[in-house]
Amino acid sequence: MFPVLPSTRIPAPRPVRRASAATRAGAVAAGAAVVATTGCGMFTPGLSGEMPDDITVTSPLMQEGQPLPEVYTCEGVESEDGAEIAGASPPLSWSGMPEGAGSTALVVDDPSEATVFWVVHDLDPQLVELRQNTIPTDAKQAQNSAGEAEYTAPCPEEDALYEYRFTVYALEEGLGLPDGAELETTLEAISERAIARGTLVAESD
Repeated sequence: MFPVLPSTRIPAPRPVRRASAATRAGAVAAGAAVVATTGCGMFTPGLSGEMPDDITVTSPLMQEGQPLPEVYTCEGVESEDGAEIAGASPPLSWSGMPEGAGSTALVVDDPSEATVFWVVHDLDPQLVELRQNTIPTDAKQAQNSAGEAEYTAPCPEEDALYEYRFTVYALEEGLGLPDGAELETTLEAISERAIARGTLVAESD
């Protein structure tokens, strides 16, 4: 049974093409922080060995290892009334949050491209879902690799394989960073406070 969600703000979908080579090159430093926070080599204080993968991340509209639905990419889909829907953030649910967690964060990235599409932090640890294209009003969004504090939809190139990771982190405490904080600073803060994680991986079609 999901708890009652706090009031929400709904960011308007904004299709954005895949970042240029120059933009991706500028994201390498942030990508290194992603590897630190999502890869095997966690360096979170108080932990020895790998980060516990105790959190289970699911979605009613995405499946592990299956293609990312087009509505969550820049390509979009046509609705029943003929309107095009593109660039919406997907609904996510999670369970297995450890006791004592003081906050929750979400990072959406493509590790092969060192690209981060979305960072949401300071989520209430009692919250167990994000609805489609919606975040709680008291949550914060950091800059992504495109420099935007929002969900920037992936734009997979034809016949290329990409891996899109939706990673939920249990944190000891909130980050204490404002909306729009720099990506590298935010990822480092998540890494320093993370005590558990869980990931849902989708692929390009």
